[in-house]
Amino acid sequence: MTIETGLLILESILLVATIALLIFNLREGRGRKDLLLEVERATKVLTRQEYFLSVTDSMMDAKEEVIGCITGRPPAGEDKKRTRDIISGIEKLVRAGVKVKYLLPKFPDRLYTGYLYMKAGAEIRYSNCLMVHNVRFISVDNRIVVIGIPESIGEKEATKKGYRIPSEGLAMILKDYFHSCENQVGFIEYLKEVMAQTGATPRHLAQEFHIDEGELEKFAKSS
Repeated sequence: MTIETGLLILESILLVATIALLIFNLREGRGRKDLLLEVERATKVLTRQEYFLSVTDSMMDAKEEVIGCITGRPPAGEDKKRTRDIISGIEKLVRAGVKVKYLLPKFPDRLYTGYLYMKAGAEIRYSNCLMVHNVRFISVDNRIVVIGIPESIGEKEATKKGYRIPSEGLAMILKDYFHSCENQVGFIEYLKEVMAQTGATPRHLAQEFHIDEGELEKFAKSS
């Protein structure tokens, strides 16, 4: 074997080793990226869970009143269970004599959540004021506030996490905003408003928003 042949074989071995290292590094890089994405997803779920846990735990401490300004988006996935937990909490509070009030934005699809919370015993109001599109919070007995933070800017964005703040001053400020939010209407009033604006019948709304048709008929005929 000549020197030239030996060098050629050595270069070939080095080339194969280099290609193998590149492939390994690419796979490792993809693996790290996938791992980071999984960690990010887990972190988002965890902080969202913490937000809902803060809401339900704070509500259970209420003795007199809970007020909340929420997105009221129709629940999907894991949010269905969280919504059931909140509904169960509302029912317990109302039975104990605690007043529960929620303010939701005027979007027709928010009728569903409003209906569920109203059935549980909460007082539901709808408004198109600026605050209801930009602020998410509950206030418990004018002393504890849980503020929700969305994933990104946007009135329909999901809440990512929340902060529990024991502050009577902040609670009073948010309560003032809650009551001063203009053009507030109750669930039945907003239902009639949606029907008048869209021409939808109780049957259409019942099918679209999964609300009992008989109850919508009753609400629509009420004075």
